[in-house]
Amino acid sequence: MNGPPLTKWTVWLFVLTLALTACSKKEETTTGTTGGEMTVKIGQVSPLTGPQAHLGKDNDNGARLAIDENNASGVTLGGKKVKFMLVSEDDIADPRTATVVAQKLVDQRVAGVIGHLNSGTSIPASKIYFDAGIPQISPSATAIAYTAQGYKTAFRVMTNDRQQGKVLGEYAVKKMKAKRVAIIDDRTAYGQGLADEVDKAVKASGGEVIAREFTTDRSTDFLAILTSIKGKKPDLVFYGGMDAQGAPMVKQLQSLGLKAKFLGGDGVQTAEFLKLAGSNSEGVTASSPGLPIDSMPGGKEFRKKFTDRFGTIQTYAPYAYDAVNVMVEAMKKADSAEPSRYLAELPRVQRAGVTGNISFDGKGDIRGGAITLYQVKGGKWEVLETVMGGGATAMEKN
Repeated sequence: MNGPPLTKWTVWLFVLTLALTACSKKEETTTGTTGGEMTVKIGQVSPLTGPQAHLGKDNDNGARLAIDENNASGVTLGGKKVKFMLVSEDDIADPRTATVVAQKLVDQRVAGVIGHLNSGTSIPASKIYFDAGIPQISPSATAIAYTAQGYKTAFRVMTNDRQQGKVLGEYAVKKMKAKRVAIIDDRTAYGQGLADEVDKAVKASGGEVIAREFTTDRSTDFLAILTSIKGKKPDLVFYGGMDAQGAPMVKQLQSLGLKAKFLGGDGVQTAEFLKLAGSNSEGVTASSPGLPIDSMPGGKEFRKKFTDRFGTIQTYAPYAYDAVNVMVEAMKKADSAEPSRYLAELPRVQRAGVTGNISFDGKGDIRGGAITLYQVKGGKWEVLETVMGGGATAMEKN
């Protein structure tokens, strides 16, 4: 179709209009305004499919509960009412997929990210968020390397594996009376990192590490590894990894007649582990960063709200809930959802959360975290003791 001839002025106005539109799009931020309401997107990333989906959905639901409560409370920023929108992505617990979905969230101009769940996904994704200047708060990544990279956009609301590994290693030798310890890990940033810290702590406590074996976070057959370990007569087997591998490992350990005690970290200390391992779970000991939920300042109230709406809490939902609220608190202090503005407030946030008092050190790690040890008794996880950041025992139940 032909139109009227273009004059120089027409062309100039056309180019100017395009330029102004481009500038407008470039300056458009993480927020969108409709009438008097401003929409702020917050990303959430976790494995929503695959063998760790139960944990990923736990994080997603914890974040969703906090988003809905903040929307109901009527938050205002810059004089405008805010509607928070949770944008959830599935990284299937895979580091490569994590970087793809991280870039996707950056392209969608989210104001911040809650996640990722795993250390192995949080670490590579953190570089993408850092380059984009987008704050990231992980509810569950415990690997030391996550915040050791020096990215000022990376934070976590859960204790790291240096403390958890130290507590586990000492507990194995001093409380579980294990002199000969075999260690298996899944070669992920989380599993191997935690196993390395347990290895150090066992030796420092006077124990002997008689075997170091590894598998993957997709394996289910551990008979070859366990048969090799059985010949070395360990008192205890420690596994650094998740419940999807921990449960069949315990079953196979018992099927081989290996009498060693079984110890795991927070990847094992889940409701799903009990379901997968069944009666073989009895006597298993595992740790989890933080206080038992009924000992958390807001734990009992949170449990009721969460279970009424979503069902059983796996592990990390309260931390995802707190992570959202810490991010929103920083936005309130900055009176803005612009990452460049509220990021400066995150290191200064001091908030009484469901999981405890939340504030960050210079690396973005939570201050004064706790580690709780549990044991399966009668098909349920029961608290053994909680060790605070300074090493003092807060409670003992055995």
